[in-house]
Amino acid sequence: MRNRGATVIIENGRIALIKRTKPYRTYFVFPGGGIESGETPEEAAIRETYEELGVNVQIQRLLKKLELNGTQYFFLANIVSGTFGSGTGEEYNHTSVKRGTYEPMWIEIDHLPLIEVRPKEIVDILLSL
Repeated sequence: MRNRGATVIIENGRIALIKRTKPYRTYFVFPGGGIESGETPEEAAIRETYEELGVNVQIQRLLKKLELNGTQYFFLANIVSGTFGSGTGEEYNHTSVKRGTYEPMWIEIDHLPLIEVRPKEIVDILLSL
């Protein structure tokens, strides 16, 4: 179990997600990853979002803290610079069939109930806003 920091980025009625495609399954996740030693959850969320999406973000507030395979922190954030989709994290450099693919994309908020987004608790919050 590892604690994680993640961002929830909403722009023009769309949300930034990462499409994960593995053998026999496809699902979507919020940009983020493990909190490294000495990092705050916010710092991890900012770093991971840059690595995965290629954008710098400003944290607005904590949206939700979940206990799910460790503590996961989800922060509402805004893009302040960078080019969406230009991430260079290890997800893009160390690919394998088992690990699957990572594809940053914008998804209309109205489409969230039609796809598998993990964790579902965050989708439920977004749909109630």
